[in-house]
Amino acid sequence: MTIKAGDKMPEGSFTHMTKDGPQKITAEQLFAGKTVVFFSVPGAFTPTCDAKHLPGFVELADKIKAKGVDTIACTAVNDVFVMNAWGKHGGVGDKILMLADGNGTYAKALGLEMDGSKFGMGTRGQRFALIVRNGVATQVDVEKPGEFKVSAADYVLNQL
Repeated sequence: MTIKAGDKMPEGSFTHMTKDGPQKITAEQLFAGKTVVFFSVPGAFTPTCDAKHLPGFVELADKIKAKGVDTIACTAVNDVFVMNAWGKHGGVGDKILMLADGNGTYAKALGLEMDGSKFGMGTRGQRFALIVRNGVATQVDVEKPGEFKVSAADYVLNQL
C-alpha cells in the first residue's frame, strides 16, 4: 500500500553519518513531535538528483525552516558512505539530514519503491517529497516517471 496524506509514517530506520561514524536513526526519532520535509531521490550523484533536487533544498533550506520545519531530510537507496560523500559534495552542512536507506526497506514500507534495473540500479526509491507533522504525512507528492516538479524544493516551500 502506498502512503497517502493522513497516514502515519511507517516504522523503520535509516543510517546517517555522525562525527562518531555511522549511526541508526529510527522513523520515530526522526518524525515524532516534529515537522519534517522528507524527500527521496533515486540515487546520489545521479543527474537530476545532483544537479537540481538536492541543490534546490540546500538553496531554500532557510526559507523552508522559516515556515516551521524542524528537519529537512533526504533519503536514497544508497549506503551511508555514499550519502555522506554526496552531502559533502552538495554542501549540505547542517541544513539537510542525509539518510541512507541502504536496502530500500523504508522505500518499500512507504510503497514508493521502483525498479531501476534497466538502468543497472536495482530496487530504488521513487522521487518524492513528503511533509510530515508529528509522524503523520500531511502532504505526499510523488513524481511521475522522468519528471521533476512536485518534489522540488520550491514546490514543497509553497505547500508549507
